[in-house]
Amino acid sequence: MNRTAQKKRSTKETEVAVRLNVDGSGKADVDTGIGFLDHMLELLAHHGSLDLSVQAKGDLRVDFHHTVEDIGLVLGDCLEEALGDKTGVSRFGAAFVPLDEALARVVVDLSGRPYMSWRVRFTSDRVGDFPTELFEDFFRALSDRARLTLHVESLHGDNNHHIIETVFKGFARSLREAVRRTGGSSVPSTKGTLQD
Repeated sequence: MNRTAQKKRSTKETEVAVRLNVDGSGKADVDTGIGFLDHMLELLAHHGSLDLSVQAKGDLRVDFHHTVEDIGLVLGDCLEEALGDKTGVSRFGAAFVPLDEALARVVVDLSGRPYMSWRVRFTSDRVGDFPTELFEDFFRALSDRARLTLHVESLHGDNNHHIIETVFKGFARSLREAVRRTGGSSVPSTKGTLQD
């Protein structure tokens, strides 16, 4: 049985609809109005073996912040629902991902406790017209709503496109490992729950 979820968020600032299949094949259908974010979400789907649809309309005339954060929130909600009580998952995942001079380390724990450590430094405040500070907002919103522990660190990098691409690919790969079904019939915690 596939682990799927579908969620929407509607405010005066954004309209966001996300469909997620954790047991997918890497298919992406993404239209956020922000080209660079579309590219990163497509990478997430491909390298995470997720089927992911993200359709968003936001107040981009103001800035990208509301749209980026709200997509993170809704994607996190979908991930939390799709995984249910997390019976039989690997729980932990880690990845080192290089791209030329850039190298990222990303570690995921489906702990049921939202926490994020973000150690990513950019060499400029934008990638094209995308403010680099918004990537932290995206991953913080996602980790909060998905109720997971997330450690993200850029170990090397000069090119900002490369830096953030390694982060998204690292998250995708570590998430893919964490959600992997082990064949077990119990929750991977001595507490007996990963709900809180």
